[in-house]
Amino acid sequence: MITIDDWLARDNERQIHLVKDSLILTVNSRSQELLNWGIKVLFAKNYIDNLREETKKGQAEKIRQGWLPTKPPLGYITTGDAGHKIHIIDSNTAPFIKDMFELYATSNFSIKKLCTAMYEKGLRTIKGSKVIKSRMHQFLSDPFYCGMLRWNGKVHEGKQTPIISKELFDTVQMILNQKTTPKYRKHITTFKGLLKCEECQGTITWETQKGHWYGHCNHYKNCSLKGYTRQEKVNEQIFKHFDKIAFQNTRLSDWILKGLKESHADKIDYQEKCLNELNTQLKRLQTRADVLYNDRLDGRIDTGTYDRKYKEIADEREGILNTINRHGKAEKDYFDFGANLLELSQNAGAIYKSVNDEKKRELLSLVFSKLVLNADKGMLFATFRKPFEIIAQKVSDMKDGSKLPKTFEKATRNFEPPIFLQQEGTKYPENEVLLPRKDSNLEIALQRRLCYRYTTGQLAGGIFSA
Repeated sequence: MITIDDWLARDNERQIHLVKDSLILTVNSRSQELLNWGIKVLFAKNYIDNLREETKKGQAEKIRQGWLPTKPPLGYITTGDAGHKIHIIDSNTAPFIKDMFELYATSNFSIKKLCTAMYEKGLRTIKGSKVIKSRMHQFLSDPFYCGMLRWNGKVHEGKQTPIISKELFDTVQMILNQKTTPKYRKHITTFKGLLKCEECQGTITWETQKGHWYGHCNHYKNCSLKGYTRQEKVNEQIFKHFDKIAFQNTRLSDWILKGLKESHADKIDYQEKCLNELNTQLKRLQTRADVLYNDRLDGRIDTGTYDRKYKEIADEREGILNTINRHGKAEKDYFDFGANLLELSQNAGAIYKSVNDEKKRELLSLVFSKLVLNADKGMLFATFRKPFEIIAQKVSDMKDGSKLPKTFEKATRNFEPPIFLQQEGTKYPENEVLLPRKDSNLEIALQRRLCYRYTTGQLAGGIFSA
């Protein structure tokens, strides 16, 4: 950058006219004129420095209030009067932002593929074009969408309504920062990257021949298996594995749901105790923050100490708030998770048959922890994830009656609650299995209690309490 003094010094004919001050500057100006010029430059610099200082103060105050001192990202709009601007969710674009994060969190989308998918859903730039990769990466990396503010490299707590949860944002950041991020693929089959070779544990490679997909070992580890297996044959065995987690007797699933309802009441009590303790910690932190602020005003601590201590309190407070949010969400989703898990186990085959390849991959990743293929024999071996492994074991026990406890075997004779009807002044169970003799009724009641204890304590608790 060339200063005015340098510009004047390069040519004796050059002049600067300051009309309001009746001053003409040249390379040969008198010392008094140069002094006046220097004073004006000094005052101008002071004005600029003061303007910068006041702007930074205003921005810092805006951040302390929990609002971003600039235009919000896509998904939000600015509203309010001058000096009191806030950011609210844009109902037109916010659904795209949520879909964007949820799709990328599946690990089935590269940034490039996500740009295309969101364009097909209707996401557009201001000029109506597709969002480019670098901009998409900025969206996925912005903590503004989960209720935080990033300003000058620091993250602060914001007051805007979040579009996504902190857990979803953290999941996306983990995928963005890992070494093997999802890559763009022009062609993708249902099982690509999901199956391992039985012998060498290498990833099964898929290729298409005459309109059919074939899987085989890539032989990167000197594997002796040379065969090819058609995708249709693998799909047939997938359905057989889904059958292993489907209860043939729907009454057992009803038992589990009933037991889950009972355990849900205990979990609510636990949640309330945890939330009370967390709220007590929040009040204690607020008291510490007030004392710290008063010490700063009274000059008992310096600015550096105040900033450091305040950051420690803010970080701890943020952690507690996140824990409270997780407890609230867990309380809401606890029973839904168990019910959905059972529903998925009963309908996995039907769901798998009705969805596209992307959804099939998500379902396979959810149900199975490992899928192994012997390409020579065309055999598929599957390992269930823990909840489905327990369900599969219980289904197997139901098929093999010898593995069931005796109390459970007895209870299966009759586990419908008796319906008492009034007839000729005498109450008796409608179920014909219950005999009118006193000792028979007591035995059935005992069996029912043992059966209920078995299902809630061993089966339902085993699946959902972990």
